[in-house]
Amino acid sequence: MITSKLPNVGTTIFSVMSQLAADTGAINLSQGFPDFDGPDALREALCRRIMDGFNQYAPSAGLPALRQQVAAKIERSYGRQVNADTEVTITPGATHAIFCAIQAVVRTGDEVIVFDPCYDSYEPSVELAGGRCVHVQLKDGEFSIDWKQLGAALSPKTRMIVINTPHNPSGALITREELDRLAALIRDRDIYLVSDEVYEHLVFDGVKHVSVLAHEELYERAFVISSFGKTYHVTGWKTGYLIAPPALTAEMRKVHQFVAFCGVTPLQWALADFMAACPEHVEELPAFYQAKRDFFCDRLQTSRFTFTRAAGTYFQLVDYSQIRPDLNDVEMSLWMTREHGVASIPPSVFYQSPLPGQRLIRLCFAKREETLRLAAEKLCAI
Repeated sequence: MITSKLPNVGTTIFSVMSQLAADTGAINLSQGFPDFDGPDALREALCRRIMDGFNQYAPSAGLPALRQQVAAKIERSYGRQVNADTEVTITPGATHAIFCAIQAVVRTGDEVIVFDPCYDSYEPSVELAGGRCVHVQLKDGEFSIDWKQLGAALSPKTRMIVINTPHNPSGALITREELDRLAALIRDRDIYLVSDEVYEHLVFDGVKHVSVLAHEELYERAFVISSFGKTYHVTGWKTGYLIAPPALTAEMRKVHQFVAFCGVTPLQWALADFMAACPEHVEELPAFYQAKRDFFCDRLQTSRFTFTRAAGTYFQLVDYSQIRPDLNDVEMSLWMTREHGVASIPPSVFYQSPLPGQRLIRLCFAKREETLRLAAEKLCAI
C-alpha cells in the first residue's frame, strides 16, 4: 500500500462544482473562468504561429520576446525596470510558478504563513517541500490582515509568507500602508515572500493595484506571480509568469526546469505578439470587468442576498443569511446548484478552520451579459 504524501488532499471543490453544474445543467458561476473567448487578434496570432512552424521547445525561462513584453508592461504599470533575462520567467500557469517558488526556498521543518481564506494550492506545495503552513485568519467581513495574529504567528522557523492581492475569494486589496507594515515586521528576519497577483489588472472603482513590484524593500525578497490566462481571458492556455530578483529567479528556475522545463511555445509567441500590438488591453481591463460586476450586482439588488461590491478579481461574495441560515456554505452551494440551477463556490474550503456562522458563497461574474442576466433571475427567485 502506498502512503500518500498528501493524505488530506482530494478532488478540488472547483472540479466538483463544475462537474455538478454540467451534470445538472446549472449555470456555472463556480470555477473562475470566462464563458467568452479571448481577443480575436490573440487567437489569430496563435493560429498563425502554429501554422508558421513555431512548435518546438521554447527556452526554459520562456521566449525572450515574451519576457521582454512582460518587462515592458511592468515598467509601464509599476515603474519598475526588471531584467527580462534574469528576473522574468514564463511558466505553464501561475500555480506552477507558486509551486516552484515554494520548492526553491522552503525546506524540511520550515514554516510558511498563509492567510485564510487562501487558494488551495499553497498548502500542498509547502507540504511537498517538507514545510508546514501556519494559518492566520484575515479579519472577518473585511478580509484585511490581522497584524496582532500575524505577529504572534512569526517564529524562528518562519521561512516564507504568502500574500494574495487582489484576494481570492473576497476581492479585497492590500494597501501600500499594509505593505510598508509587512516590510517593517520582517525587515530583520530571513523571510521570503510569495505575492500572488494573478488578478492584478482586475481592480475597480478607480483604485490602482498595489504591487510588491513597486515596493523596493519587499521586492528584494519576493517572488511575484501573475497570469496571462486571467488577464487575456484564456485560462485554458495555462500560462503565467514569475518575477523575482536574479538570485531568487536562479533558484526558482532550477526547480522549474525539472517540473515542466518550459511552457508551450506557440502560446508564448501569440501572447508576445498581442502584447506588442495591443498594450492598451491591460489598461482597459478594469473598466471591462467593473461593468460586468455592476451589471450582475445591479440585478441582484432585489434578491435576498446581501453583499458589498468586490473591490477586485472577478468574484463576488454574497451573504445568504436571510435565505437558508440553516445550511453551511457547502450545503448551500449544493442546494443552489441542484434546486435553483446556479453553481457557486463555498468559501469555507479556503480555510483551515471555517468560521462558525459565516454564510457566504462565491459567484464568478466573468461571464457574458446573457449568462449573468439569467443567473441573476434565478438567484432573485430564491
